[in-house]
Amino acid sequence: MEVLTVDEGMTAVKMARNTIEAVVRGIPAPSTSLPPVFSEKRGVFVTITRSGELRGCIGYPYPVLPLMEAIPSAATGAALEDSRFSPVTIAELHQIRVEVTVLTPPEPLDVGPEQRPDAIKIGKHGLIARGSGRSGLLLPQVATEYSWTGEEFLTHTCMKAGLPANCWKRLNTEILTFEGQIFHEQVM
Repeated sequence: MEVLTVDEGMTAVKMARNTIEAVVRGIPAPSTSLPPVFSEKRGVFVTITRSGELRGCIGYPYPVLPLMEAIPSAATGAALEDSRFSPVTIAELHQIRVEVTVLTPPEPLDVGPEQRPDAIKIGKHGLIARGSGRSGLLLPQVATEYSWTGEEFLTHTCMKAGLPANCWKRLNTEILTFEGQIFHEQVM
């Protein structure tokens, strides 16, 4: 899978920002010409922060939509539909920071449960925990931000899925890894 260039990444961030501005204001988002990579199906997450704190994060872990559709959809979700937060308001548009993470397809972490913590590369891997009909995902940058070990990253991913914290130690809990290219607005 081809990585995005810095210019393509900044186009993705601009697309997410323009979408957020438009949906919060209730106006159509401006259309722009896009590089060919935006026609490719990719997993993607849009994260919104305010004063360094999470304000919304929604996305697609799997490559189900072309980036040109997935980014606006994820940006709208992060701004208006993340159930952990109230919708972003017009008054705070100038205070938020937008980040886009383009993902590689998730792959099973094919080691025994006891080897999982050492098989995770902090800062490189994002995680998905699946079991008992539940699923949870944490992006690669989360473990770095909190200085987590592999074991802590696994534990928090299980908790995000609504599963017992130590379920990663069980064979019937599936752990998947993915990588992400992170692009963000400059700190204001």
